[in-house]
Amino acid sequence: MRHIIRQNVYIKQDRPVASYLTPLTGLTEELLWERGVPLVQALASVRSILPRDAVLIGQNIRQDVMWLGLKEGVDFEGMQDLQGLYRIWNEKFRSYSVFAQSHLARVLLDWKDADMPNEHDAAEDARKSMALFNHHRFKLLPDPQAMQTAHAALLAAPVAPSFAKRNATFEGVCMGNRKTCTCGAPFLG
Repeated sequence: MRHIIRQNVYIKQDRPVASYLTPLTGLTEELLWERGVPLVQALASVRSILPRDAVLIGQNIRQDVMWLGLKEGVDFEGMQDLQGLYRIWNEKFRSYSVFAQSHLARVLLDWKDADMPNEHDAAEDARKSMALFNHHRFKLLPDPQAMQTAHAALLAAPVAPSFAKRNATFEGVCMGNRKTCTCGAPFLG
């Protein structure tokens, strides 16, 4: 039997922060000062509780794994990316459509706060990730008709613009939107 392990760790910054991007991250200088720990300590804490047979679930989870410096097959067994699970062929655009976690949760789970424009909460995102994974695994995979209905609903529902689309820059920080980028950073992938 697999266990769900939850840990919410804040990283105390050791360099000046241009913006905490509070509406996107939910972080503030005060929060990190009060509850933050050094990065090395946070990473050690994550590694100490992560079972080697863990399967990590999340939205674009590979990015988090890379940032944490974790190694698949060494630090954990595998990962399941919600973007891949809920990727849908979109005939209208002749390409795959992928959806934000908030869109998936709002449309498929009727998650009421999924598109709230204010405070982000990483722990709440983890709960959404598990709910979406379980929905896919136990409701959609066993029932092809339910899967088709879910795909149609995801494609038909209006998509709320992302923080980056609503804010090309925020407090002087470029949000990396390809069409409105102001920093000139390269776009990969």
